[in-house]
Amino acid sequence: QVQLVESGGGLVQPGGSLRLSCAASGSAFSINAMGWYRQAPGKQRELVAVITSGGSTNYADSVKGRFTISRDNAKNTVYLQMNSLKPEDTAVYYCNAGGHLYSGYVPYYWGQGTQVTVSS
Repeated sequence: QVQLVESGGGLVQPGGSLRLSCAASGSAFSINAMGWYRQAPGKQRELVAVITSGGSTNYADSVKGRFTISRDNAKNTVYLQMNSLKPEDTAVYYCNAGGHLYSGYVPYYWGQGTQVTVSS
């Protein structure tokens, strides 16, 4: 069982930065990766970034060069640093814990979500 608590969402102007945090508690050996999804109303849910237990990362093409996923093992926390934000980044962002499998990343546990709004 894993519990995830997100923070850091809010309103930011275009070109600004925001850092999302996801604090994890509990554990499961089936978990070997953490990720961030986002979903805007009327849009399909999108996998934004993944970080594995080994430290490798993957990003959606739409955020490469702007977003960075990282982890602090001592705090059991995963971060999403979001720079050069655009209005199209506006969405609810969901932290999750899952498995990085041969078939790809599979989310098992979800946070409540945090709203990110990029607007002037």
